[in-house]
Amino acid sequence: MSSSGLLSLAGWAFLPGLVTGWIQAFWYSFTIRAGDPKPQPGSPKYALHRRRIHIMVVSAYLLYTIYEADWEIRRAGDFYQDLGIPHSASEREIKSRFRRLAAIHHPDKVSSSSPSSEGYFVHLKLAQDTLLNPVKRFAYERFGPEILSWQRCSSIRDYLLQGLLSILTYYGSTAIALYMLNLFGYLEWGKYWRWLAVIIVCVFELHTISRPYFPPFAAKFLNPLLTTFTSHPPYLPFQVIQLLRKISVTMYIAITQIWPLIQSLSENSQSTATSASLDQQLNRLEATAKATDIETARLVEMEMSPFREERALEAMKGKVKEWLVRNTINSDPEVRDAIGRSFQKRRTDAPAGARGNR
Repeated sequence: MSSSGLLSLAGWAFLPGLVTGWIQAFWYSFTIRAGDPKPQPGSPKYALHRRRIHIMVVSAYLLYTIYEADWEIRRAGDFYQDLGIPHSASEREIKSRFRRLAAIHHPDKVSSSSPSSEGYFVHLKLAQDTLLNPVKRFAYERFGPEILSWQRCSSIRDYLLQGLLSILTYYGSTAIALYMLNLFGYLEWGKYWRWLAVIIVCVFELHTISRPYFPPFAAKFLNPLLTTFTSHPPYLPFQVIQLLRKISVTMYIAITQIWPLIQSLSENSQSTATSASLDQQLNRLEATAKATDIETARLVEMEMSPFREERALEAMKGKVKEWLVRNTINSDPEVRDAIGRSFQKRRTDAPAGARGNR
């Protein structure tokens, strides 16, 4: 991803919020009947709906950017599509196909010669000359039409060095832009995954341009899948690189826009689960307390069961009343003094050996 891609990413950040607000308002007007209360801004339910709608809006945009990148690649075409030959076409097949097209599109053969027809014939001639030259063909498949402006390149080594310089410039500017945005706190989410994506795409490009064959992923899986089940033309290595760069930009936007929302939803679900678990524990504790109260009441009832008979209860009340009366009388100071004087008198006047004298 280039620095311009990062700047467009930052400038695009406000758009999903606007679209999300429109969709949320339309959703409430469509799903909630007139007169019924709607979730108010700032409420937990309103915030939950907004996060979910925002995730869908951003995801739809990201899928569209990938489709748009593929559409631009198909619209631009390549020399193989222009000549109508497969990627494995030999030199003889290229010349034969060009002669057929020249018989149709040569300015001398066209009844109404125009600059557009002449330009198209020149384009076909350039495509033939490029693909007939093994060095230029190798470079074109890996770097695209950009090689046509590399005038000082005459060997594969020259093209590789020029392409390597272009790749290092691209990813160097990307790394500097990422570092600066991280330094100012604009890309805090998913730092690790952004840098990992940059490294993976860079390594893939370096591997692709330095090998004499097409990337195995494209040659053995992607291109056969496209040509077998769709009318999509097969990708050249430089087209795969262009698509991967666009996907990397899409992934950066996804990390910036969607990751915080998904994490927020995950935290909310975890807090909801924790709250539900806490409610279950409280309900269990309340049930245990109720069971304990019931058991305690039953034990007290069993202990008090002997006193439920009227005769036993009356006898117990009489004995308790008698004990209280005696205890009250005996604890009175005057009674205690009288009893003490009586005992003292008996001990003094009693003959030897009488009771109460010892």
